Amino acid sequence: MTTTDTITWIRLSSVRLPLATPISDAKVLTGRQKPMTEVAMLFAEIATAGGHEGLGFGYSKRAGGPGQYAHAREIAPELLGEDPNDIARIWDKLVWAGASVGRSGLATQAIAAIDIALWDLKAKRAGLPLAKLLGAHRDSVRCYNTSGGFLHTPIDEVIANATASLERGIGGIKLKVGHPDSRVDLSRVKAVREKVGEHVPLMVDANQQWDRATAQRLGRELEQFHLVWIEEPLDAYDHAGHAALAASLDTPIATGEMLTSVAEHAELIRAGAADILQPDAPRIGGITPFLRLAALADHHRLQLAPHFAMEIHLHLAACYPQEPWVEHFEWLEPLFNERLEIRDGRMIVPGRPGLGITLSDQAAAWTVDHCEFGART
Repeated sequence: MTTTDTITWIRLSSVRLPLATPISDAKVLTGRQKPMTEVAMLFAEIATAGGHEGLGFGYSKRAGGPGQYAHAREIAPELLGEDPNDIARIWDKLVWAGASVGRSGLATQAIAAIDIALWDLKAKRAGLPLAKLLGAHRDSVRCYNTSGGFLHTPIDEVIANATASLERGIGGIKLKVGHPDSRVDLSRVKAVREKVGEHVPLMVDANQQWDRATAQRLGRELEQFHLVWIEEPLDAYDHAGHAALAASLDTPIATGEMLTSVAEHAELIRAGAADILQPDAPRIGGITPFLRLAALADHHRLQLAPHFAMEIHLHLAACYPQEPWVEHFEWLEPLFNERLEIRDGRMIVPGRPGLGITLSDQAAAWTVDHCEFGART
């Protein structure tokens, strides 16, 4: 039986996912960004001469989606004729195809959807869920909800959302903080902690909006709530500041979601700036670089809590040696025909081959542009 195959067809789709309610976190309240009204999705579908297919996706919030799609469209023809087994070599080939615009940020985010599609294809060909193909440590992962705790949401609604999440079987609750008035943050955290009780894992996320002094002071005040972590208290690239907080506070510091390469994460790790690493596979270039980063994080005995994109990160978190977390966001669910199962505080790795997702008719309806290269055989 031959182990080789050939990529014969690639389809890229730019999809605009509208959000039911404009989303505001601390970056909006500090005037740095406008409320988020949609998520720009980049989908890659790949088919081979052997009849195998794979699906991958990346995303951008607010700006960047058209740029990701344009870059992916330029480099996608490089895939034709390649053996889809050679994922790491293909990743390098695509990086070098666009090397003049860098090896991080938008340039590698455009590769992510393609890379993820290749891993999906490989797992489907093997008849295995992606987690099993990679080597799973567990069949379910602790999960927490973020979408119900944004700063634009009144506290009564936040509490109702938290209660509904816990009743659904989600294990933890994350609240957005970073309000210009820190008293608002403290009162909201206090209200939710009192409602859900001491036993429920509770996290907060400041979305990079505190300065060092504010983060130190509020970090001390937040100790009373026994949080699982404080997320992005400072600018994402302030490694020294994060390291100082990690050393001085009992509450763990979590960060990393805004970094866009393994190299940037390596600097974060080298500085001792995170107790919990939060990489995002679509943001750092796909599953191939994520696996490199996960090995580095495990070597340094860091906890792992990948950011967003639970449909991908569930599989990757299941492969991490230490018990991780995965973030529950229902935003992307309309794009897919399948739903992830949640039970007893954990998200269950689906038994379907690959990522276990297929595009819905709604995804097709929200498609604003697409292109194809090669032909299906």
